[in-house]
Amino acid sequence: MIILTSSSTWNENEQILHSLKDDILVTNVDGIILKVSEVTGKIYGVDSESLIGKSVYDLERQGLFTPILTPMVVKENKKITFVQTTNKGKKLLVTGIPVYNEKGELYRIVSYSHDITELAEYKDFLITMEEEMERVKSELDLLRSKQLMDAGIIANSEDMKKVISTALQLSEVDVNALILGESGVGKSLLAKFIHNKSHRNKGPFIEVNCGAIPDSLFEAELFGYESGAFTGAHQKGKVGLIELSNGGTLFLDEIGELPLHHQVKVLKVIQEKQFYRVGGTKPIKVDFRLISATNKDLNTAIQEKRFREDLYFRLNVVPVTIPPLRKRTEDIVPLIHLLLQQFEEKYNREKKLDEAVVHHLLHYEWKGNVRELINIMERLVVLSPSTLISVEQLPDHLKKGPTLSPPSVDSDKTLKELLEETEKQILLKARKKYITTIRIANALGTSQPSIVRKLKKYKIY
Repeated sequence: MIILTSSSTWNENEQILHSLKDDILVTNVDGIILKVSEVTGKIYGVDSESLIGKSVYDLERQGLFTPILTPMVVKENKKITFVQTTNKGKKLLVTGIPVYNEKGELYRIVSYSHDITELAEYKDFLITMEEEMERVKSELDLLRSKQLMDAGIIANSEDMKKVISTALQLSEVDVNALILGESGVGKSLLAKFIHNKSHRNKGPFIEVNCGAIPDSLFEAELFGYESGAFTGAHQKGKVGLIELSNGGTLFLDEIGELPLHHQVKVLKVIQEKQFYRVGGTKPIKVDFRLISATNKDLNTAIQEKRFREDLYFRLNVVPVTIPPLRKRTEDIVPLIHLLLQQFEEKYNREKKLDEAVVHHLLHYEWKGNVRELINIMERLVVLSPSTLISVEQLPDHLKKGPTLSPPSVDSDKTLKELLEETEKQILLKARKKYITTIRIANALGTSQPSIVRKLKKYKIY
């Protein structure tokens, strides 16, 4: 607070006032300009002396500046700061200070300002850039989603987004990766995705199912053999799967099924990147990127002496765990529609899904994960006799759906109260199963804001 006595005059400080490099303007309580600094006139594009004696109200009407400070300070009776615009389009950060006389009455209003035009322009530029970056981000997200869908991958859930983010990082380097997850979650699909995004995408992608090759043929299939290596061998010999992967990616699927006596041979190839064909004496060097996958608990297998610990550490440099389908419900509906479209094209049939069918598919446990969903969708497209696929076409184990105990109609409750009780039961079960409001909304086929409102209504937390 500034207090001036009646004997104080600005004339004593004239030289000080004009020596300042800031805009300073003094008015009385009626808005009549009494004093200004030389800088003030330059800011508004006028002669400073010409402002003395004029009313700030008149100057605002003439467009010199807007809004005006004096009435705000008079009304609030305190220091006020706001942004003012001049007739030259400049933005000023103006501060007004009330000045009181010896009786404590409002006597003068002193204002000073700082030109923030460039700062305002920078702010507008940053806002524009943020909007542009958001637009580009949205376009990239759409492009990435399309690329994932083209690869047969849906990643709407947060868990799958993390998986894809890790996979993209892995694709940039040749580090060994171990993909973990239940049977049918799409481990081989993710391995192909990593390969296709890597610098080795022009090279081969060789998939070896370690659980499908007969034990007696494993070495011959994996390492190949020379002519006459054993009875029944091809006359010209055979190139093995490891050699075929040269320059590309070797994907060892179901690595947990690999017999213990073969594990040491695989470990040696991984370490040395060279091997001998069956019956051969010349080492063959090979350059491949290794990705492995299993649905087994390898730590348990190590403890039970069924899997070598040294091989495990070689494979498990970067682990990637794909969540089961039942834990990524946000991905189920997009997967359903993607598969429907694929099988429509494959079998040249036009099909639509009844909403009740989608509801049943959302509530199923999917113990076979994506592979089971693929089989179900293909069956529905092939066997459905009409364009609309209804619940009747679902397998019996899918028709059951979620069960709820219906409220008793023998009570004194109204129909509205009974319906609310049923709705609350459904929401309680959904909250327990799906946890997040987004997942609940997707599972129940409604919007997330609607679910939030209903959870608050029934006090379900």
